[in-house]
Amino acid sequence: MSTWKANFEASKQHYLDWWNQKGIVLTMWEHITKEGAPYANVLPPTPHKDMNQFWFDPQWRAGYLHYTMSRNSYMADILPVANTQLGPGSLGAILGADLEGREDTIWIRDKSDFNGDIILDENNKWLKLHFDLLKACKAKAQGNYFVGCPDLIEGLDVLASLKGSDNVLMDMILDPDKTLEQLQAINDAYFKVFDAIYDIINIDGEMAFCYFSIWGPGKVSKLQADISIMISEEDFRTFSMPFLQEQCNKIDYTLYHLDGVDAIRHLDAILEIGNLNAVQWTPGYGQPQGGNPQWYDLYRKILANGKSVMANWVTMDELQPLLDNVGNQGLHINVDFKSEKEIEQAMKIVEQYR
Repeated sequence: MSTWKANFEASKQHYLDWWNQKGIVLTMWEHITKEGAPYANVLPPTPHKDMNQFWFDPQWRAGYLHYTMSRNSYMADILPVANTQLGPGSLGAILGADLEGREDTIWIRDKSDFNGDIILDENNKWLKLHFDLLKACKAKAQGNYFVGCPDLIEGLDVLASLKGSDNVLMDMILDPDKTLEQLQAINDAYFKVFDAIYDIINIDGEMAFCYFSIWGPGKVSKLQADISIMISEEDFRTFSMPFLQEQCNKIDYTLYHLDGVDAIRHLDAILEIGNLNAVQWTPGYGQPQGGNPQWYDLYRKILANGKSVMANWVTMDELQPLLDNVGNQGLHINVDFKSEKEIEQAMKIVEQYR
C-alpha cells in the first residue's frame, strides 16, 4: 500500500511493537492541517445543505473526507485514517435505534417501540448507509489512506441505545437471563456487521479503526462498556466479560476504552481478559487528562499485567515526565498537537527513549 504518509512502514512497526507491549507510538487522536502543499490537488466539496447531508450523504461525505485527508499532517505515527464514524455506538442504529446528526457529533436515539428482540435486518437504512459510505470513501481513497471502521460499539452500551440505560439496569436485576440472551444476540450481530465492514475497508488484510485511529495487520477494534460506571464488579463480570472475551478471541488486535474514574473498579477484571492487547484511559470530565502524574500508577498496573497503554490528551510539557516515570515499553501516546513544529519537538523527545 502506497499512502500519503511518507514514514508509514516505520509507524507500522511501532504499532506492531505496541500491540505486543513493546516500544512507543507517538501520535494524536485526529489530525491537524499539514504545512505546505497538499498531497493532491483535490477540490473542496460544495458547502453542505444541512447536518443530515454533512453526516448521512455518502457521496458528499466521501468527497469532504477525501479533501481533508489530502491536507492532513501524517508526521510521527499519525495515521492516514478517514473518520467515517456514524455516531458512538452506531450498531444500535443498525439494530433499530435512530441517528440524529448534530454540529459536533451524532446522537443515538433509543427505539421507542423496542420489544426485546435483537434483529439484524439486512434492509435497515442505517446498515445500508454504513456500507454505502465506506464503499464511497474506499473508491476515493485509492490506497492513499485507510477508510476507518465506524465506532460500532457492543454489549451493554448498544442494549442501552435500544431501550435506554435505566431499562437495561432494571432488567439486569429483574430478568438477567433475558438480558444475557439479548447481549449474545448483539454480539452475534456485531460480528456479522464488523466482518462485512472489514471485507470492504481492509487493504491486503490490514485495517484501521476510526476511534483513536488505530491500525493493525488484521482485524482491529476498540471495545468498551461505558455503562459499567453504573454497575457492580460482579455484574460487570456477568454481563460484560463473556462478550468482551468473545470479541478478543475473534479479533486480532483489541483496545479496551476505560472511561471515567468510576470505571477503574473494573480494571482488575479487564486485565484478566485473554487476548486483549491494550487499555486506553479516559479520565472523564473535570479530571486531569492522560498525561497527568495522577495516572502513572494506573499505567504501571496495566503494563505490569501484560497489556499495553494508550494515554490521551497528553500535553507537550507532560510528554517527557510520562516517559521517565512509566517507561518506554508498550506506550501509545496521543499528544494534543497544535502545529507540525510541536510534532517535531515531540519526535525529538521520543527518539531519546526508543
